[in-house]
Amino acid sequence: MDRQLIDRFIKEALYEDTHGIDHTSRACIPADDTSKAHLLVKDYGIIAGIDLARLIMQEVDPNATFTMHKKDGDDITYGDIVFDVQANTRALLMAERLILNIMQRMSGIASLSYRFANEVADLPVKLLDTRKTTPLLRYFEKWAVRIGGCYNYRDGLYDWIMIKDNHIDASGSITEALHRTQAYLKENNLDLGITLEVRNLNEVNEALKAGGFTRIMLDNFEIPLLEEAVRLVGGQFETEASGGVKLNTVRRIALTGIDYISIGSLTHSAIALDLSLKIEKGS
Repeated sequence: MDRQLIDRFIKEALYEDTHGIDHTSRACIPADDTSKAHLLVKDYGIIAGIDLARLIMQEVDPNATFTMHKKDGDDITYGDIVFDVQANTRALLMAERLILNIMQRMSGIASLSYRFANEVADLPVKLLDTRKTTPLLRYFEKWAVRIGGCYNYRDGLYDWIMIKDNHIDASGSITEALHRTQAYLKENNLDLGITLEVRNLNEVNEALKAGGFTRIMLDNFEIPLLEEAVRLVGGQFETEASGGVKLNTVRRIALTGIDYISIGSLTHSAIALDLSLKIEKGS
């Protein structure tokens, strides 16, 4: 865990919702009141974000007790109880919405990632996420992808080179874009992986002739062309398929012998799972 990032997120997310005060709870609940609550599942899928929920509760009430009945990555079904928490009631109500918002989002992503991973579980391919994430939530959404059984690509523009169609067109050619990239890395003493996106077999051949990259990304290739491209590369470089990958197509793509498949929908199209945090009456 990146505790510095997580702690900053929790503080800023709580402030967004409360600006330091919850008038409703102050109006209704005595300051020293305590309650027990449980996280109730009202959906089906893979749970994610439990460890984060525990840290959120510790932020609002350091004396809170947190009992887990599930762990991140577990299957969940309607009616399951994920965890119990005993805490100051005002603190519990202050944290409720943040816990639900982030856990529902993360669980939706983990559930979709699991479904994709399950489609190719017997094949030697890795399914990757992309940068198509919610602004300022990338760390947590990529965390959920891992919980669901898929893999993270680059964290951002700073830790991996990806030469895409716009870079190539602006540079003039694949060869020129690669030459400039290699010069830049050398001048700045950087050791970064390089993914090169190509759009057709002509560009595959130009890329193979130029060399000097880590992985070739075959963007929106139909299956027969993807198979031919993998054959042309012949193991000289890592291969990656991308573009509109769906649950009903990911296995066919994987069977071409591709090394990696990047899937934007893991994060941009996941549907939140329905969860509820319920205070137990009389607690």
